Amino acid sequence: MPAGESLRTQIGTLIIATSIIQLANGFFSTLVSLRVAIENFNASGLVLSAYFAGFTLGALRSGAIIERIGHIRAYAAFAGLVAAATAVMPLLVGSQSWVILRALIGFGCAGVFVTTESWLSAKAPPSERGRVFSIYMVGTFLALALGQLLIARADIEAVSPFNMIVALFAVALVMVTTARVEPPQVNTAAALPYGALAQAAPIALVGCALSGLVSGAFYALVPAWMQDQGVERPTIALFMLVAVLGGFVFQIPVGRFSDRFDRRIVLALLGLGFAVTAFLMVFSPHELSELLPEAGLLGGFMATMYPVCAAHALDHMPADGVVAVSGRLILVSGLGSVLGPLIGESLMTHFRIDGVFYFMGAAALLLTLVASLAGWMTPSPKQQEMPFEILTPQAGPLAHDQVEYSDAPSRGG
Repeated sequence: MPAGESLRTQIGTLIIATSIIQLANGFFSTLVSLRVAIENFNASGLVLSAYFAGFTLGALRSGAIIERIGHIRAYAAFAGLVAAATAVMPLLVGSQSWVILRALIGFGCAGVFVTTESWLSAKAPPSERGRVFSIYMVGTFLALALGQLLIARADIEAVSPFNMIVALFAVALVMVTTARVEPPQVNTAAALPYGALAQAAPIALVGCALSGLVSGAFYALVPAWMQDQGVERPTIALFMLVAVLGGFVFQIPVGRFSDRFDRRIVLALLGLGFAVTAFLMVFSPHELSELLPEAGLLGGFMATMYPVCAAHALDHMPADGVVAVSGRLILVSGLGSVLGPLIGESLMTHFRIDGVFYFMGAAALLLTLVASLAGWMTPSPKQQEMPFEILTPQAGPLAHDQVEYSDAPSRGG
């Protein structure tokens, strides 16, 4: 097989396999939200936030694992961990066991995405890297969106949905481990001193934390809110699908806007738009004609907050610090995603089920206030050094920014 054709096959296999995983992941997140509400766990907030805690740890630590054992073995280990933990969930139904299992699943999913995206970043020719990642992002968003549709026909109280998720991860695992591939070499990136990013771009850190709070609460709690409001399950599935697609549709126009104007003002507008829509959700009729436009707006505003923050941070940092900055932003956003379901679930008990929307709207308004004050008090950078990048709606950042790679054969294979 010619070298160019072989490379295209490798890249295509990775993209298809990870899209299958995102299909399972999109279904899984909504399934757990609805199932936790039915089970009425005494620590439901911990169960819902455990995935984000595991994902954050995985995004930060999986690079070292890849460096030690190689891409193929790492992919197999991470995907196998997710499949095993998923298979155990219906056998050990309880808040404590599900906290541990969901954290393991989050860790494994982060590892799969870090492995895939770093592999693509290294193997795609520089002239085609943008096109490769745009195809990868389209596949990711579409798979996440389609995964929501599986909720409409799933018996969420049965074992079969978990078996379906295990099967999808197994298919992706077989595709990658049986493909004729040549993994890249891993080189560890330079570290970033603590405090450097906070001093250079404090709004980026605050924005990432608030973005994590909002997205973590949204994906973990909104399906349960809709179920409690008596919304039918097919409508919930369609709502979540439109929210994911809204995030995809907003990426390009918001990105272009943020590349032309002060990103802090763009952040303020995104926060304001999300807050207004969140408050409308509480008071508007729960009819399909009302819910779907609101879903698209919520998903669009929410999914573009993090990439605007990331671009703003990179505007203020040296070019050789991209990898370290991205890692620090992942940590901050991940911590916010962990706290989001915990705070939102607590507010839901005090302000009834609508508390989650009050919480998300308040967090978005805080982002608007902080970004507006910063934009008014200090001038914008004269040049936008780092263009906006399209990022996935779950877990925010592109994981391939965590480690740097060369095109030499891997030690681990």
